[in-house]
Amino acid sequence: MKKILGYGILVFSITACQQEKTIDSKTDISVKPYPTSQKGTQQDNYFGTLVDDPYRWLEDDLSADTKNWIKAENEVTDDYLSQIPYREQIRKRLENLWNYEKEGAPFKEGEYIYYYKNNGLQNQHVLYRKKGEDGTEEVFLDPNKFSDDGTTSLAGVDFSKDGSLVAYQISEGGSDWRKVIILKAEDKSVVGDTLVDVKFTGLAWKGNEGIYYSSYDKPKEGSALSAMTDQHKLYFHNLNTPQNTDELVFGGPTMPRRYVGGYLTEDERFLVVTAANTTSGNELYVKDLTNPTAAFVTVVDNMEKNHTILDNDGSKLLIYTELDAPNGRVVQTEVANPTPSTWKNLIPETENVLSASLAGDKIFATYLKDAISQVKQFDKAGKLEREIELPGIGTASGFGGKKTDKELYYSFTNYVNPGTIYKYDIASGKSEVYKKPAIKFDLANYESKQVFYTSKDGTKVPMIITYKKGIKLDGTNPTMLYAYGGFNISLTPSFSTSTLILLEQGGVYAVANLRGGGEYGETWHVAGTKLNKQNVFDDFIAAAEYLIAEKYTSSDHLAIAGGSNGGLLVGACMTQRPDLYKVAFPAVGVLDMLRYHKFTAGAGWAFDYGTADDSAEMFNYLYKYSPYHALKPNTAYPATMVTTADHDDRVVPAHSFKFAARLQEYNTGKNPVLIRIDTKAGHGAGKSTEMVIAEQTDKWAFMFQNMNLKYKDIK
Repeated sequence: MKKILGYGILVFSITACQQEKTIDSKTDISVKPYPTSQKGTQQDNYFGTLVDDPYRWLEDDLSADTKNWIKAENEVTDDYLSQIPYREQIRKRLENLWNYEKEGAPFKEGEYIYYYKNNGLQNQHVLYRKKGEDGTEEVFLDPNKFSDDGTTSLAGVDFSKDGSLVAYQISEGGSDWRKVIILKAEDKSVVGDTLVDVKFTGLAWKGNEGIYYSSYDKPKEGSALSAMTDQHKLYFHNLNTPQNTDELVFGGPTMPRRYVGGYLTEDERFLVVTAANTTSGNELYVKDLTNPTAAFVTVVDNMEKNHTILDNDGSKLLIYTELDAPNGRVVQTEVANPTPSTWKNLIPETENVLSASLAGDKIFATYLKDAISQVKQFDKAGKLEREIELPGIGTASGFGGKKTDKELYYSFTNYVNPGTIYKYDIASGKSEVYKKPAIKFDLANYESKQVFYTSKDGTKVPMIITYKKGIKLDGTNPTMLYAYGGFNISLTPSFSTSTLILLEQGGVYAVANLRGGGEYGETWHVAGTKLNKQNVFDDFIAAAEYLIAEKYTSSDHLAIAGGSNGGLLVGACMTQRPDLYKVAFPAVGVLDMLRYHKFTAGAGWAFDYGTADDSAEMFNYLYKYSPYHALKPNTAYPATMVTTADHDDRVVPAHSFKFAARLQEYNTGKNPVLIRIDTKAGHGAGKSTEMVIAEQTDKWAFMFQNMNLKYKDIK
């Protein structure tokens, strides 16, 4: 059974003696002249409508002109940020807050217990191990030694069933293209050659013979960071053989699919394959590896819903599915005839969204109720054994493990309670604190509350607002409104060290659970897709209006932020309602909605967005809200800092480049328009601690400066 390993921010609060001094914003910060962004004559014809694209040349990330433009834009941004009087104080404060030991939940492989740990300011978490709880700790993998500048990260670790072999992925400069290295776990000696050009994959061991992995053919012409990748393929790599001899197991010209994943059931009897052409909905196949002549058996033959095989009991398959259950259910069937007509409910659908996992031969059902976790334990027949008592209202995760496990480790977090690791006894249902590191910040002075506000069409939308207890609601509090609103992704409560800067300055942090996300299942998701996408923007605008109406803040003190699809959200809302916000942070955003599907795996996002090639109706809808195209000349836009990175091969930086160039051309008034372009970084995952702190420093400094705030320098 595939095991996903991770680690979070694990801290608790302690009271510290603090000293403060106040630093005023600077009133005379100047913006150097923006670089001259040459304008081309590119026009495209969409169903009879001619669309200008004067900054098309910025899509060429290999050209000297683009590189010169990036250099010139970063010089303007660096010059502006260097003038902010409290920028260095913010950086030092963030560094101090970040500097505590962080340790993740342990997991057992073979004779060893493994766990991730960071001593405070290490650029990357280190993977440690020891033999048993009382064993001697040793470093197993230290990504900080992968590169001199901390920009090569550990992107996934998978052990063979007996724990004797391990395959790990590395990402260089934040790219989604990965390398895979295989080791003998005992002495860490390398086995065979490094696999290269691997993308969007897990690694699944078949005994100690080799691994299944997925990838695309790497583009032969143009930039590997922006060229389209279309046919995903599942391969099997036998150890100590050349990669070019790897067996194609699924996909390819005879069965082209944009996304293909493969994994094994825990007993390694069945190979499970998921196949899809968009980010929502998948086919499901299974193959009995105990029969050398067995072919793939089709479980689900369409991509209308999401499904996955959780595990098996002999010939019985346990399946999570959204078929006839938009909020999810768990079913059982026989592999001899596994089609949906034979499925038997084990855990029926409820009014709350379900995700399911297994450990200790039990099924753990994690439900979302208004974006808050509830966890229930079932036996393998679907009988409820208990609801797990969680430490509070927030997000619980990590209820997975092996069939023989007697205990598991889960984490619990929310916006004012940093993540704590708990050890859970599966038989008794008792939890105990396992790890609770410390941070120099008194979180007891802060609180969160959930509200429900009304969107434009009358829909009730939840939002969690976090602030210092006793805050005065007079409309002057600096406020950050954050959201995502897409791809069936749920924003659940989580702790952020960076946000402490805002809270201790008397600020408000608000997270809205917009349509397009997964907080209320498939119906909520679909209500924010394609020709319903404007619902997402309306929900976000309504959240801003609620915060203003309830006197948490005002337009002069409101910033909006979001990344990736959330970057699209910010771009769309700042072009539709530029009067509503003072500051905007569109990060690694999808900002050209007419061409997003022309790059890397962007075509797979069509379930959420549709494409401009689909129909005149879809084109016109996208054209109206596409942030790059919705910008208008002679308009006063919020103070904006666009952020992206040169190695982002998921949402290519051309989106941000073109948007920033046109925004600088059209914007009037005194609000600055900057673009901050990281180098040796990608879509966000794997960024070094140093780079994260630097980016967060610039974000808060830019926000506070443009709100003309006094900064309390807390020591």
